Amino acid sequence: MIKNKMLISIFGACAASLLFSCCSPDKPITGGNDGDDTTTTAKNDVKIFVTTNDRSYDFKKTFVDFSDKSNMSPSTITLNPAQRFQTMDGFGAAITGSTAFNLMKMSQANRTKFLTETFSPTDGMGYSYVRVPIGCSDFSLSEYTCWDNQSAGFALTNEENSYIIPVLKEILAINPNLKILGSPWTCPIWMKNQDNDGNPWNGGTLKTQYYGDYAGYFVKWIQAFEANGINIYSITPQNEPLNAGNSASLFMEWNEQRDFVNNNLAPAIKAAGLSTKIYIWDHNYDNVQYATDIFNSGVDNSVVVGSAWHDYGGENTALNQIHNAFPDKEIIFTESSLGTWNDGRNLSARLLSDMENIALGTVNKWCKAVIVWNLMLDSDGAPNRPNGGCQSCYGAVDISKANYSTITRNSHYYILGHLASVVKPGATRIGASGYTATGLTYSAFENTDGTYALVLINNSSDTKKITIDDSNHHFLYEIPAYAVVSYIWKK
Repeated sequence: MIKNKMLISIFGACAASLLFSCCSPDKPITGGNDGDDTTTTAKNDVKIFVTTNDRSYDFKKTFVDFSDKSNMSPSTITLNPAQRFQTMDGFGAAITGSTAFNLMKMSQANRTKFLTETFSPTDGMGYSYVRVPIGCSDFSLSEYTCWDNQSAGFALTNEENSYIIPVLKEILAINPNLKILGSPWTCPIWMKNQDNDGNPWNGGTLKTQYYGDYAGYFVKWIQAFEANGINIYSITPQNEPLNAGNSASLFMEWNEQRDFVNNNLAPAIKAAGLSTKIYIWDHNYDNVQYATDIFNSGVDNSVVVGSAWHDYGGENTALNQIHNAFPDKEIIFTESSLGTWNDGRNLSARLLSDMENIALGTVNKWCKAVIVWNLMLDSDGAPNRPNGGCQSCYGAVDISKANYSTITRNSHYYILGHLASVVKPGATRIGASGYTATGLTYSAFENTDGTYALVLINNSSDTKKITIDDSNHHFLYEIPAYAVVSYIWKK
């Protein structure tokens, strides 16, 4: 049992200080963060982060000690490190042109503070994986690729040079181990068979005579970022290949993607001496057959390592389906968005649902990485592209267009933070079982630094007093109602 003074520490008026001084909604992020972790516990064996859907706990950091009593609790969750699942690559959000534009509108001090709170593995949440468009997306400052003029050849544009690359460099200075995934929304329009709808950026298909040129485009893009000190860990051949209606898009059937990847893209990656991984598909749960057909037809396993998934159609049970069919293939989750359609700025409506379905729902179904859509949009959901781009999306955080200082943190920011803060790149998901109750969902991990982690949600109106046991240590914690809780402790 926890001693009375520890209960006072956790639940009383003298609760442990917040990790971030700016994690309340609509609060300017000016000012410092002294990082004090004042508690009344003796040993601080277990570090805990708590967020409730009413923000009464706003990514609050606190501690408990291991119990020195025998564990007789019937409400015990027991870790089983012998039961091992996937190795984790990381968690994060997309650094689109729009996100980078908004970040660069902030003052240097405020931007550094926000990026530190988001990406630092020691002084922040520890986001460790981001997605970057190869060329434009529906959240860019214009429609473009890096090879719009066929005769002029490949070149990075102002969007990369003035916004995306500077932001990535600042993030890498904070977290040098950041992983970056690149995804194109369209090939250069001169490579396309057009749909003749009057907008050359929408839809169309890749002309077969340009498969080799387009593979070279990927290589040049990766090398251009590397020349700026930015390593590209992975790519997908096409964002949403069956969505031809986006503001910039390219329609690509499974056999076209297979041929392009097998005969051109994978060989080009290898020939250039790059270690960049390829994930196929990069679209919704509702078409498992696309990835299935590609894998069944054979791919270069040394480069084509797995598949990427979005949640705008179908159910995340598709992840189990693709894993069961191809257990040697990796799975990553690469896009989900908030918006007016899902009451995206209402934390009470979104926090527990998104944590259950997007975060733990994908991790518990074999995803090695979880990445949501725009890290930051402005308070108008902008900048965004007309003619097919999302006009009603929100960011993981939204920044006030009036001052580019006041930030509202939405559910996606918290759900990735709760994972990233305790589940480090290289961690292995392990077994956890025992106590079950309505609304209780959890996942356990073993980090490479000799720590265990558990991420848990209580999606019920009742507090739950549980014990967590790793066979060597156990501790008691009372979980608030409608809460997300992350724990990390040394074995």
